[in-house]
Amino acid sequence: MASPSFIFSILLLHFLFASLPSHRTLTFAADGSWQLLQKSVGISAMHMQLLRNDRVIMFDRTDFGPSNLLLPNGKCRNDPTDTALQVDCTAHSVEYDVFANKFRALTVQTDVWCSSGAIMPDGNLFQTGGFNDGERRVRVFSPCRTCDWNEIPNGLTAKRWYASNHILPDGRQIIVGGRGQFNYEFIPKNIVSNKINLPFLSETNDKGIENNLYPFVFLNVDGNLFIFANNRAILFDYLNNIVVKKYPMIPGGEPRSYPSTGSAVLLPLKNLKAAAIEAEVLVCGGAPKGSYLQSLKGTFMAALNTCARIKITDPNPEWVMETMPLARVMGDMILLPNGNVLLINGAGSGTAGWEQGRDPVLSPVLYQPDNNIGSRFEVQNPTTIPRMYHSTAALLRDGRVLVGGSNPHAFYNFTGVLFPSELSLEAFSPAYLDAKFDKMRPTIIAPKSMSGIRYRKKYTIQVVINSDKVDESSVSVTMFAPAFNTHSFSMNQRLLVLGNEKVTAVGNLIYNIEATTPKSGNVAPSGFYLLFVVHQGIPSQGIWVRLH
Repeated sequence: MASPSFIFSILLLHFLFASLPSHRTLTFAADGSWQLLQKSVGISAMHMQLLRNDRVIMFDRTDFGPSNLLLPNGKCRNDPTDTALQVDCTAHSVEYDVFANKFRALTVQTDVWCSSGAIMPDGNLFQTGGFNDGERRVRVFSPCRTCDWNEIPNGLTAKRWYASNHILPDGRQIIVGGRGQFNYEFIPKNIVSNKINLPFLSETNDKGIENNLYPFVFLNVDGNLFIFANNRAILFDYLNNIVVKKYPMIPGGEPRSYPSTGSAVLLPLKNLKAAAIEAEVLVCGGAPKGSYLQSLKGTFMAALNTCARIKITDPNPEWVMETMPLARVMGDMILLPNGNVLLINGAGSGTAGWEQGRDPVLSPVLYQPDNNIGSRFEVQNPTTIPRMYHSTAALLRDGRVLVGGSNPHAFYNFTGVLFPSELSLEAFSPAYLDAKFDKMRPTIIAPKSMSGIRYRKKYTIQVVINSDKVDESSVSVTMFAPAFNTHSFSMNQRLLVLGNEKVTAVGNLIYNIEATTPKSGNVAPSGFYLLFVVHQGIPSQGIWVRLH
């Protein structure tokens, strides 16, 4: 039996954690911990993007009916075309201040439901499309304390609903696909004919079901685009509108993109000074064929429990299959600063859509891509909040993963349903944030930020590591491109492993680390990144850098 003093210590710790302002610790262990940050931000975070000022922009849709957050100063949105409320005095977008743990209401004028976006090289969020009167809108949000959404009518050539966006080496944004759109276009527009056909999207369109929406789009290191839709992928030269390569179908042929709703990441890019850099894509989970139609009949098929991994730069690439410890549909895949991948959110059965998911998967899973196959997955501590359809996740500068959203209903619905509309925000802290790793954790002391770093240049980062001796081989520098997250896909997400060329002890536990930036915009498009120093798998807090 435990001693009374031990029990008193545990109770005291619980009291101290519970008394922290605006935070509630749910679990705490070596395999990750959860905090409730906000019981409600007033809206359900269906879309999420971290900005360079450590604010996260979130929004749901304007035709949900009134949200639980009023617009400030009696402001109202007047939209005669809205299908729910023509005059709406509530917010459908918020800006969340990560380090203050506060939020403020923002105003979107047109329907942003199931839209897309990416951060432009100047740090502004360009967000595109949506439903109804939002289908051809481009919306711009600039990172400042008082900024709000600006909308550009007819900013898109085609109606874009369930499309995917990616930043290109020339600074433009490409927008691929969308419901009924088997084509792509660019913003800003710079050609008269800005809608270009892409037959691959019609070829992967399952009649009446689709399964090729929100295609997984990644910029390959050769400047071409890897585009995955349904169960197939191509390497695409968007400059000349040419399919460079067709990849094999995923073994088993199961669909993976929306509404099957698996997820995908471009695995961390390494050996960046090599003449030929390797690039790999990992696709995980989703709903098997027939799930959508079966769910409409009240039968919820088990989600897929497999991942498929492919080296997209190989001359003759093949998919390698792996089995996850937990089947998952509507999950998110988030790159962590140390190169691991976090699988989080989602359901164990059913598919995307209103009321069509069941069996919430509460436990995240860590995927360690450098481990041998068969030992890459590690189940983490669970949350208590189901994150089903329309849930989101985003990596923060301090290494936590922000989690929000979940609304599997046509409107806000808080009672009498299996999974109520979820307005809360949580943070998942991976095990690397545990206090027991504090002595290994680097702290960047110089520079405080790197506002203008150039390609192919060597830079020195100075850190404190509370260790008598640091092995040069255990230290690495990484750069992360924050992603636009919605519907289980993080658009524009990218992690670059710069490694290190030299680690020099300069006294007082201070070390200088030399690293060279990527060689071109094909490897890393210009823009804002989070730079981390990683020591023995434990990352520092990031600093914002601008690469150009």
